[in-house]
Amino acid sequence: MRVIIRQERPQDIAAIHEVNERAFDEALEAKLVDVLRTNDAVSLSLVAVADEQIVGHILFTPVLLETEGRLLEGVGLGPMAVLPDFQRIGIGTRLANEGLQKLRELGVLFVVVVGHPEYYPRFGFVPASRYGIRCEWEVPDEVFMILPLNAPALERVSGLAKYREEFRTVS
Repeated sequence: MRVIIRQERPQDIAAIHEVNERAFDEALEAKLVDVLRTNDAVSLSLVAVADEQIVGHILFTPVLLETEGRLLEGVGLGPMAVLPDFQRIGIGTRLANEGLQKLRELGVLFVVVVGHPEYYPRFGFVPASRYGIRCEWEVPDEVFMILPLNAPALERVSGLAKYREEFRTVS
C-alpha cells in the first residue's frame, strides 16, 4: 500500500473530521480540529492518503511559552489520528516525522505534546520538565514532553506552556 503525506486541502475537511472521530471513538478531537481551523489557529495540518482515501491526520497549533519577561512561540502536536484499520503500520510515525521536518524548515523553536511517554521519545521528545517547562494543565510529568527544534533558543528558559483557548473551551 502506497501512502502519501501531504498538506491538508479544503476538500479534505469532512474526511479529516471522520478520521479524528473514528480514531478517538468520539467527536471531541474532531470538533476541536474544526474549531481550531475555523479560528485560523493551525500552524500545520497534514494528511495521510492511501488509495485516494484520507487515513490519517496530524495537527500542529500555536503554543506560547511564558517565561520571565518574554513570550516564546512554538507549536503543540495534536491531535494525531489514524483510522483504526490503518493503525500500527507506521502511518502515525510518517505523519509525525514529516510534520516535524516541515516545522524545522519553517524555523519553529519547539514542539510540545501531551502524549504517550512510550511513543513520542522516538521522535526526540523528552519530558519538558528537563527544560523547566510546565504544562498549563495538571498532567503527569512524563506525558508532557518537548522537542527543541532550536536548542539554543531554549537555553536558560523556563516557564509555562499555554495552548490555544480552544483546547480549554471545546467540549
